[in-house]
Amino acid sequence: MYQEKIISPPSGYLTFALFLVLLGISVFCFVTKSFIWGSSILAFDFFLVLPGLIINNPNESKVLTLFGKYVGTVKTDGFFWVNPLTTKKKVSLRANNLNGQQLKVNDKLGNPIEIAAVVVWKVNETAKAMFSVENYLQYVNIQSEAAVRHLANIFPYDHAEGEETSITLKDGAEHVSELLEKELNDRLSRAGIEVLEARISHLAYAPEIASAMLQRQQATAVIAARKLIVEGAVGMVEMALEKLSQKGIVELDEERKAAMVSNLLVVLCGDRHVQPVVNTGTLYNG
Repeated sequence: MYQEKIISPPSGYLTFALFLVLLGISVFCFVTKSFIWGSSILAFDFFLVLPGLIINNPNESKVLTLFGKYVGTVKTDGFFWVNPLTTKKKVSLRANNLNGQQLKVNDKLGNPIEIAAVVVWKVNETAKAMFSVENYLQYVNIQSEAAVRHLANIFPYDHAEGEETSITLKDGAEHVSELLEKELNDRLSRAGIEVLEARISHLAYAPEIASAMLQRQQATAVIAARKLIVEGAVGMVEMALEKLSQKGIVELDEERKAAMVSNLLVVLCGDRHVQPVVNTGTLYNG
């Protein structure tokens, strides 16, 4: 495994000045018809002095190799001169966005889902990125897809029936993103890649079960709403009976209490407006 070696080459300004001086001398030699000297100086100037000049922009690096051997990496931005015989490969140190494609996988419960992630990454160690893997850009793409697939397989999309404590892809976004970022850093560290952030950008049931799952979610929501309505209605009926008894407005036997409770529950729990019936007779005769 290659370890990054950062080097600080000399400034290129003095070398560039030397290049101009040698260029002037070669021109003078040609003018004075000293063609051998002029050709030699010109060849030295263009083949040994000029090729060693490099410009390194901010958040950019140059990986240097000499006859197949790793020499070092220049990470400082500026104008430098290096060994002209070295091979110079540019590696960007800027942050990159990987907008992953939508993948169709099975979650922990076996339900087919669609999932995609956005990964923010950058090259941290240039030597590993250049020499440990064939193509670090392709390596990031493939490993990111593999990590997202693995993450989808170990968590359910939503809570199973009667289970509310487990982490799901839908509700545990923060925890899932942390696990995805950690797994990506473990996978990509061998290529010198650092993952700055990883987030789930798309999550949905696959089209073939989306309709059925939507009906299931709607049914669950209706049941939860009905449960809340019934609990509230029972409380209101209880309060009504208690107030009537405390203030002595009317005395009801058990049969009339049951009828009153039934009527109040119908009114309070019904999903349609109830038409009232006015009783104009006695209390016990309609």
